[in-house]
Amino acid sequence: MLKRYQSPTSLNGRVDSTTDPNAFRWHQIIEAIDLNKEIDIKEAPINICFLGFCCDEGVKRNLGRPGAANGPASIRKEMASWPANCLPHAQLFDAGDITCEDGNLEEAQEALSDAVAIILRNKLFPILLGGGHEIALGHFNGIQAAGCDTPAIVNFDAHLDLRPVIDRGSSGTMFSQIHEICSSKNEEFNYLCIGPQTYANTQSLFDKADSINAQYILAKDISTSSLENVARIINDFITTKTSIYLTLCSDVLSAAHAPGVSAVQPFGLDPDIVLQLIKQIIQSGKVCSIDIAEVSPRFDSDNRTAKLVAVYIYAIVNSLIELKLNQ
Repeated sequence: MLKRYQSPTSLNGRVDSTTDPNAFRWHQIIEAIDLNKEIDIKEAPINICFLGFCCDEGVKRNLGRPGAANGPASIRKEMASWPANCLPHAQLFDAGDITCEDGNLEEAQEALSDAVAIILRNKLFPILLGGGHEIALGHFNGIQAAGCDTPAIVNFDAHLDLRPVIDRGSSGTMFSQIHEICSSKNEEFNYLCIGPQTYANTQSLFDKADSINAQYILAKDISTSSLENVARIINDFITTKTSIYLTLCSDVLSAAHAPGVSAVQPFGLDPDIVLQLIKQIIQSGKVCSIDIAEVSPRFDSDNRTAKLVAVYIYAIVNSLIELKLNQ
């Protein structure tokens, strides 16, 4: 039995029709599944599974603003009423949440790893909803536990998250921890961070990135005029990789569009640019799993950040469908 697991509850949203599938919305078609039970998957070109990580203990340890533990519920509320035009090409599932209410982050990350492995073994495509960015360690471990190839990591983030682990991990240490895991297994650590801010990372963190051959594209070098060059750098990174784990920390986005994050960024990236780059990465056909982290409802004026992330998820689902239909 999965530890720290809560099976899903029903989603609610606008109802235009209870009989016409062409008028259905996501909350009417998302199928709840219990990861502690046998999962009966219907035939569909692609099966997509949402899983929440209700945890911000890593953010607290990193001296950030807590609140992201409520992110999954906020995101689900916003995406519940999207039109179900993914049918019949994709079936959507909700597997509930992994929780962390007692501060035991390590056990929560282990439980998340177990849950991700179950999802992948059942041939579902995971889209995880955070929660603090400490979601990344459990997510990565789950991909490996499922027997998948060790993925390269593409991280949209204002922070490199390569802090050293002192006593225990946090939302700033995950990629250092993953590097250590890869090193212990004599596996290559492939990491590209898109959008780190020079004012949000010490020189020591950039030195650490350079020393382990991590790559990064600074936020100041990403704009509409530089988009072609940025896309080329990303393409060069993913071309030689067999598998990509895509993770997005919401604090990479401009505070004008995403105020509800753990570490707000006044000079963050434009959401449209980020979405274009996400679609490019998905169209490579190499993405094996995705998460979006650090939506913090307590700071989210008019739910703007949750709405934006929900739009991203809608676009991601459609991009996955487009990829599948073109294969």
